[in-house]
Order: sequence, then structure tokens, then C-alpha cells
Amino acid sequence: MFTQPENAHSKKEIRRALRLARKMQPENQRKRRELQANRQLKSHIKRGKRIAVYWGIGSELRLDHFIQAAKKRGAHVYLPYIEPHSLRLWFTPYPNGSLKPERKRGKSKLYVPQFQGKKLRADRLHMVVLPIVGIDKCGYRLGQGGGYYDFTFAACQHKLQPHKIAVGYACQSVASLPCEPHDIRAHKFVSERGIHRFSYRSDKG
Repeated sequence: MFTQPENAHSKKEIRRALRLARKMQPENQRKRRELQANRQLKSHIKRGKRIAVYWGIGSELRLDHFIQAAKKRGAHVYLPYIEPHSLRLWFTPYPNGSLKPERKRGKSKLYVPQFQGKKLRADRLHMVVLPIVGIDKCGYRLGQGGGYYDFTFAACQHKLQPHKIAVGYACQSVASLPCEPHDIRAHKFVSERGIHRFSYRSDKG
């Protein structure tokens, strides 16, 4: 883990290289790695805890096994809810099978469904499972580029912060990512290779 993509320096180039690496995994290997990552993540489930997950799109690692286990063990599972014209996320309860999305966000074929329900802010959650395009050895995450999670965590920086766990395939980890002052770091990275805990004493400089 944590090797640098060749000839990729800008965020745009790194995103392209890491999306390709994620997409090019053989189907049987991808499914096996996905299951292994879900098993690693299950150790963070605690009864009664409020856990936010993400709705996997494209070649993102799916969390189906983790979500099923979390519900079975009595945790409360939530999904991000994006209000129009706002970067700060709400979180609404993960739907039962019969509930249809209130609306779909996005103009491409990769729609993100939005579900109704009692909305919570991030400071009311115990844990947030973060999707990634990439992550580096200091815990800086590269997302889709919308800035929603960074803005959301920054908005509650003086309140109780949820435990932030980035989840993806090992091929999405890099040595270093370009970062900006507003970028928020993850506490851990979970992949098929295990759980990597980041030291907040480390620095990019």
C-alpha cells in the first residue's frame, strides 16, 4: 500500500489513475476483496451506535455485508442527504427494502438516491464510513471533488466529531496526495489488507 501512481501529480491525474486501477480489478478478485474489507469493518459495529455509510456508485467498494451486519447487531445506519444548493450534508436513516428514494441527485447514469427521514448532522453520529477515490499515508482522502464531506466536518469542528473511517481497495492507497488547509483527515483506512490507523502526529511537510 501507499505507493505513488506513475506520471500522476495533480488531483485530476491521480483521480484518473486510481479510478482506472479500481475499475481494472478482475471481477472475482474485486468481489473477494470487497468481502474481506467488509469483514474488517464489522469490528467497528456496536449496538445503539449511529453509523453513516455511503451508497456505492460505479466501481466503489460496496458495503452491503457491513450494512446487513450493522442492522442485525442493533446499530442505527444512515446515508448522506444532500440538500439542493448546500455543501453541508445531513444524514437520514438507511431505507428498508420497500422505501423508494425521495429523489435522485446527479445528471449522469451514476445517480445517488436521496431518502427521506429524520435528518441528523454529522456531530450526532458516532462513526462515518467514507468513500474514497484515493487515500494517502497521512490519512488525507481524495474524493469525487464535490467537497461535501470536508465542508460537513469543518462545520462541526468545534463539536463532537464522529470517527472517520475511509474504506476502499488497497490499490487506492498512495504515498502522498495534494492537500489544502480545509482537507479533513480520516482516522483509519480499511481495505482487504486490514485496518490502517493514522497517527495525527505525522505531517506532510
